[in-house]
Amino acid sequence: MRRLLLCTDLDRTLLPNGVMPESEGARAMLTRVLRQPGISLAYVSGRHLALVEQSIREYDLPQPHWIIGDVGSSIHVRDGDGWSLLDAWSRYIAADWQGCSAGQLRALLGGCPGLVLQPEDRQNAHKLSFFLSPQADLPALTRAIQACLEPLAIATTLIFSNDEPARVGLLDVLPQRAGKLHAVEFLMREQGFSAEQTLYAGDSGNDLCVLTSRLPAVLVANAHPDVVERAVREAARNGTSELLYLARGGFQGMNGNYSAGILEGIGHFHAEAIPELD
Repeated sequence: MRRLLLCTDLDRTLLPNGVMPESEGARAMLTRVLRQPGISLAYVSGRHLALVEQSIREYDLPQPHWIIGDVGSSIHVRDGDGWSLLDAWSRYIAADWQGCSAGQLRALLGGCPGLVLQPEDRQNAHKLSFFLSPQADLPALTRAIQACLEPLAIATTLIFSNDEPARVGLLDVLPQRAGKLHAVEFLMREQGFSAEQTLYAGDSGNDLCVLTSRLPAVLVANAHPDVVERAVREAARNGTSELLYLARGGFQGMNGNYSAGILEGIGHFHAEAIPELD
């Protein structure tokens, strides 16, 4: 089998921690598929390293080769039984903030209405995270943030998403070159994977940048209908509709949620990786 890099989000994509049911045996089947030679695995999550490790233990997940954490603002590489921060990535994205720390940016954004700082363990050197109302005026908030940062030539990416169980909006402020898509592309370049050798799986708003990019991607069936609608619309606008697969269930008798959706995406783009299809 040819090389394949599977990059998957965790919460409500690989982890069955949403409201929809998980297909029995789907996670175990995915683990068997990922054990095949030639397949590499990266977790791409909003969680920081310790929380990713916790989820691996709690859900008995396969050990990845890389962890892209903190919404793409950190990359860790497996180092024996532990993890090492990929310094090349940290240096690459740091330049966007013109030497400012996350604490300095926090002070600059203090006057923006409606921003509530998330707990300290959700912040890092290259990520500021806030809660906001699900009804927040996102275009107006974006303009306010840009007005605060542009005079200092600070280049940022603003990632808006929703914590559906908590019914709260989320905002991650990252260096412009950070984020899930840029981190995945950086990893691909570092490891020599082409787009055809890469597959992304996701479910939420902060996955849209990858789901609607020029990388093959699968949106699991348990994704919120609003995310599905946005993904389809943005992929059409970007001319990448043929690269976005919407899991719908029925594959291998499973429902398309979580791991079953990831398997369905692998079956669609890389049928040779599913032994039962050979």
